[in-house]
Amino acid sequence: MDNEERISFDERVRSVEGHWPHSVEIDAIQVNVGRTCNQRCVHCHLAAGPDRTEQMDWETMERVLAAARRTRCRLIDITGGAPEMNPRFRPFIRAARAAGFPAQVRTNLTVLLAPGHEELAPFMAEHGVWLVASMPCYLEENVDAQRGRGAYETSVKALQALNRLGYGIRPDLPLDLVYNPLGPVLPPSQPALEEDYRRELGRRFGIRLTHLRTITNMPIGRFLNELRRRNKDKEYLALLEAHFNPATLDGLMCRRLISIDWDGRIHDCDFNLALGMPVNHGAPSHIRDFAPEPLACRRIVTGRHCFGCTAGSGSSCSGAIT
Repeated sequence: MDNEERISFDERVRSVEGHWPHSVEIDAIQVNVGRTCNQRCVHCHLAAGPDRTEQMDWETMERVLAAARRTRCRLIDITGGAPEMNPRFRPFIRAARAAGFPAQVRTNLTVLLAPGHEELAPFMAEHGVWLVASMPCYLEENVDAQRGRGAYETSVKALQALNRLGYGIRPDLPLDLVYNPLGPVLPPSQPALEEDYRRELGRRFGIRLTHLRTITNMPIGRFLNELRRRNKDKEYLALLEAHFNPATLDGLMCRRLISIDWDGRIHDCDFNLALGMPVNHGAPSHIRDFAPEPLACRRIVTGRHCFGCTAGSGSSCSGAIT
């Protein structure tokens, strides 16, 4: 993203709030523990896949836990790739839970049934891990189009197995599903779509969930490459900018979390992480230099892609904002 594009989003925020976008606290620490994944999804903004070898080491994980203790954050949000494929995943979960931190894992579901990973779901249930599972549609053809043939069937089996463990049923084992559009459009109403998911997945497969989260596709990574291939990139960026919603600004995830990459670099969000845009404006940009005060009130690094989080009902790690 060039400087002109960054100023564009900053100016929109300043026109509403009277100042540049800043964070207000560190409520959650998001941790990308690696790019390795058993899938290669067409919408993946991180270009994760089986051929990626980047993995967070234990020393960096310990620094993340130390940062969590210093901030007294209310959530450690673990993502990837398929985070479960990091060989230190289980010790990291154990250490986070032993330290008293709620742990949330973003899973693609299919990894839970992959050879050698069959005990992951029971392990996470035992440790009370909150699961956020990618299920980009309740229709088979749409899921397989994004994630590959057979992904839908395997995801359904994984969800049924999670339900048998109590996920999506017991209050202490929440199971949230994540929807993202197949193409260059904004997500529909989150409450209405959640009802559709409950009805269709329940009727067809007896699947239960806690909540649905709708997330806008960001114009970065593989999704941006696909937009360019179809000559739709400029049209999609214009759509996002045209639907800028000032009511989303307070709920932006970058205002209340930091996102730490596998190598320890600190970012304002997962999308800046994907673009290689670490925190700036004087805030420490690596976990080894972690300091809670300047990071909690840092000026946020922005780009044109940020319009994706403020379009329509907004989009954050927790789903729609308004």
